[in-house]
Amino acid sequence: MLLDTYQQAAFDLLYKARTTQREKVIAVGTFMADAIEKGAKVYLGGICHSIESDLLNRGGGPAFYLKYEQGKSELKPGDILVLSSVSGRTKSVVDLAWDSMQKGIHVIAFTSMSYAQAVDPVHESGKKLYEFVTFYVDNCAPAAEAMLEVEGLEPRFAAASGIASDFLMWSITSVCVEKMIADGFVPSIYKSANFPGGHEYNVANVMDRYKEIGY
Repeated sequence: MLLDTYQQAAFDLLYKARTTQREKVIAVGTFMADAIEKGAKVYLGGICHSIESDLLNRGGGPAFYLKYEQGKSELKPGDILVLSSVSGRTKSVVDLAWDSMQKGIHVIAFTSMSYAQAVDPVHESGKKLYEFVTFYVDNCAPAAEAMLEVEGLEPRFAAASGIASDFLMWSITSVCVEKMIADGFVPSIYKSANFPGGHEYNVANVMDRYKEIGY
């Protein structure tokens, strides 16, 4: 069944992401923790078709992630912006990352190295996303994104970058949270607002605390 083929491909993708990106995940999570401890903000831009929503304002998620909104978010030097272009050449993303780096904002980018190395850059610098950001994380998606050849279909099927990037983003977050706890900067973590007592806990222990200490 296509179901089994897809699930095996997804398992293989996550295993590849886990094994090949481990050092990068640890480096990014450590860097993020150090920045937060020094007062920096972490903004999540569009990550692989909106997987950032899986980390913002939800049960089990940290309060230190903020949603990046064009024209509204006021990033300062030293802050972190997380974004993605699977191909490494999406013009709006590359432009935003380039401008942010020029302003002293750290950029963490999710991309597919297989994809990025198969296409030409569009930015006037002649560079693709991974070539100038603070850190890039390879989500291990294949070139052109889709994983599977399916009999009866001309295009390939099943996008890879979203599930891999979500997995890697939570992995980075786990490193960041663990380091902050070890350093004595215990981060505020939301409880599910729909579970009994969750909303009250968040109001009393997360929202006001975040406003006061920034994490």
